This record gives sequence, structure tokens and C-alpha cells, in this order.
Amino acid sequence: MEPLDRTPPSQTSAAQPLVSLRDISKVFSNGTVALKDMSLDIGAGEFVSLLGPSGCGKSTVLRIISGLGEPSSGEIRWGHATRDRHGHEEHGIGFVFQEPTLMPWATVFKNVWLPLRLKGKSRRAARQEVMEALATVGLDGFADAYPRELSGGMKMRVSIARALVTRPKLLLMDEPFAALDEITRFKLNNDLLHLWETFGWTVIFVTHSVFESVYLSNRIVVMASRPGRVVEDIAIDAPYPRDDAFRTSVVYNEHCRRASESLHAAMNAPAAT
Repeated sequence: MEPLDRTPPSQTSAAQPLVSLRDISKVFSNGTVALKDMSLDIGAGEFVSLLGPSGCGKSTVLRIISGLGEPSSGEIRWGHATRDRHGHEEHGIGFVFQEPTLMPWATVFKNVWLPLRLKGKSRRAARQEVMEALATVGLDGFADAYPRELSGGMKMRVSIARALVTRPKLLLMDEPFAALDEITRFKLNNDLLHLWETFGWTVIFVTHSVFESVYLSNRIVVMASRPGRVVEDIAIDAPYPRDDAFRTSVVYNEHCRRASESLHAAMNAPAAT
């Protein structure tokens, strides 16, 4: 799989956002106000974590950006867009959900092929792209395996490969490692950072973990309890690549302390009116 952009993420400017949310609100049919006047700019090449308590609308933000949900009010602005064969705008988005959501009756190959198949690409035409995506996430040799034969970490790798096979510019990740054991989670954190640095994606990553958000991100957007809105945007200025030594460094601990304090304040922030 050819890299999309080898520009080092730390050198990418947020002055030209890839996507901008402007005064986004979301009210569900039962009257629940999930988001209230939320504004946020995501620069090309950034790794941004959305950190906040359960129910603050982090997943709702991803669904609105992806087009799986519509805002009740506000506007989403894109820095660029291409058009498909029908003339519709497309923004090059991959989505990795909290659960792998694999088809249990289908092989790994068929699960990763699915997005291309839905676009009308035959198995033969898609073979190289699928195999490259599997190799990218370290699953060479598992194309003919079934989900029941895989560990939890391997299933998540399949889910990531399925998101990558369309070669997205923006990768949305909704707590993808939350259910995994700590060792597997650390390994996938490292692998994700390596892929991000190699391919120049933009990543928006939802997590409840202060420690994970600091390790991965160059920005942490802290959200308040429902209705969700941005209460602080924290720059994590530690250089990449990051490794296990970073997890025990003074810089890491200081950023974790600051993010924890911001999260605590967000959990106790008065409701927006």
C-alpha cells in the first residue's frame, strides 16, 4: 500500500483544516441533547483524540463527520473533496468501530474486501489492495482465516485493514482498543502510530483513557458531559516517534496530569444552556 503523504505530521499546519465543525448541535428524537454548539478544526496530518466522560457525544461527533448521522444544526466544512462516478462528494474516510463488527461467516479476505465490493470492485480486481492492507496491519498469511480463529487483537487488525483498504485520508477510530488487554493495547497503539507516521493520515481517535490519549496524540480535545462541547484543546508537543521510554518520562506524566485535571473539570462543568 503506497503512502498517502510522507510529510512528517509534526510539520503539518492546522491553519488549513481538513474538516471544520461550526456550531454543531445534535438533538435526538427522544429529546436528548447530545451536542451543543460544538466547533472544532482538524488539520491535515494531525492525530487528535476526543477525550471525555461517557455520554458526552464523542461517538456522535465521529458519526456526523462520517456522514452516518446528521447534525440538528451547524455546519461541517471540508478543506477538499473528490467526486465519485455519480458526481457525489467523497472525502476519503475510514471508520474503525469499538467492536470489530466482522462478518463471522466470511474469511478475513472477504471482510476486508467488503468496502471495495460495495463500490463494485470484483474480488480479482481488489485482490492486490486487500492483500496490501492485510500486510500493512501485519496479517500476512491470514487471508483465508475466519474471525473465530483470531484473537481479539487480530480481529481489530482486520477491522483496521478494512478501513484502510479504501486508502482514506481521514481515519475515524471509536475506542477501537478499549476491550483489549493492556499488552495488546500497547502493541496496537505503537503499530497505529507507525502507520500514521508512514502514511500521513489524519486521525480522530475517541478514548476514555487519559494515558492512551497522551501517548498517541498531538492534540487532545477534552469534551464536557452532556451536552457535549469542547472545554479545552490541549497540545501534546512531545516529538515522534514515541516508545515505551516516553510512557515513563517526566514530559508524559506532566501531560497526563494536565489532561486528567481538564477531564475532571469537564466532568463537573455546569450544563450548557
